[in-house]
Amino acid sequence: MAKKKASKQKKMDTRVNFTPMVDMMMLLITFFMLCTTLSKPQAMQLTMPSNDENVQDQDKSVTKADQTITVYLAADNKLYYIEGLPKYDDPTCLKETTYGRDGFRNVLIHHTTGAGIAPVARVMKAKQALDEKKTAYGSTMTEEEYQKQLSEIRNGVINGEKIPTVTVIIKPLDTATYDNMVGALDEMQICTIGKYVIDKISPDDEKLLALKGVK
Repeated sequence: MAKKKASKQKKMDTRVNFTPMVDMMMLLITFFMLCTTLSKPQAMQLTMPSNDENVQDQDKSVTKADQTITVYLAADNKLYYIEGLPKYDDPTCLKETTYGRDGFRNVLIHHTTGAGIAPVARVMKAKQALDEKKTAYGSTMTEEEYQKQLSEIRNGVINGEKIPTVTVIIKPLDTATYDNMVGALDEMQICTIGKYVIDKISPDDEKLLALKGVK
């Protein structure tokens, strides 16, 4: 009788080949390095009071009347503004408008100084030209150069000419909302306003708003 041959069990290779996975990881890392934009610092530009010792304290925040717009943020998404210096005993100087392009933005763009200049409109036009120059095909303008020229435009220096700029004083009432403040600040950025101040409601403001019936 023939003797049965002993069965031989085939040994399996238990090693895992990680080479394809490593290749894939390297490809993913390379992909994200090429496609990811590094985050850029975002900061709000602040205009600080003058530190000139020859300037009196009460004059450090003074601006020319025809270059000043005071804005009151009130309840129920109401927005009121005064072009020039407020006349606290005359409520008719307080005008109502709305948020957005057809309201507050329109007021800023069409505001003219005593010399007949519309500073905001000219500044916005200069910024648009600068943006087109930066994004033009083949442009070699760096971000640093762009920010430097943008800062000059905000300060009213356009093509070597100095024009007056508008100062906006924003006064939120206690009844205004956070969205109202964000909406007002958005208009500052859209209209390229270089100087704007957030101020408190004074007793004279309260008297004026009460005469107008503003809540």
